Amino acid sequence: MIPLKTTFLLFLTFQLGFSQEIENAAILKVLLTKAYANEKVIVKNRLQLLSFYCNKAPNNEETFEVITNNALLSKNAAAIKKQIDNTIVEDWSKEFSILFTNQHQFLKSKVNDCLSLEDFQKLSNQYGENNQRMMIVSKPMYFATNYSLVKVAFYRNIVHNSFCFYLFEKKNGVWTIIETLNEWSTLD
Repeated sequence: MIPLKTTFLLFLTFQLGFSQEIENAAILKVLLTKAYANEKVIVKNRLQLLSFYCNKAPNNEETFEVITNNALLSKNAAAIKKQIDNTIVEDWSKEFSILFTNQHQFLKSKVNDCLSLEDFQKLSNQYGENNQRMMIVSKPMYFATNYSLVKVAFYRNIVHNSFCFYLFEKKNGVWTIIETLNEWSTLD
């Protein structure tokens, strides 16, 4: 028989993991709502111009520059740097399930399904259009109880690519973008 203490620790670990997915889903909803605001609902025979990348992009050394240039991030640099890991292999499927099972169906009709990079490239080649983009979202980095930092990139098969970091704050239980940092684009 499993001791009560071990059972409690397993339950607590499960709860923390599930609550992280709920927080990730809330942040993802904000990002998707922002990015897909001007996109059309996907119906039969309509080309989707903005696709969503299935995998969470790993956080990398680009985060160091963002930390250096922001006072709040600098104060919490140690907590943020612990979350930089190029080796993660995670996807957004759990968060998609939380977001789109019986709710947010209008947003779901714009986002449609996520794609792998290979699927996105096949789709782009099939239509021969350069107006298709892929939204790539990094794994959120949480710090100081109610803050999160997330990198969002937009990829195209041509050279018009861009990215930025969004600084989120959780106010009254709602994640809100409070600052956009280190915006970069090849269009400049």
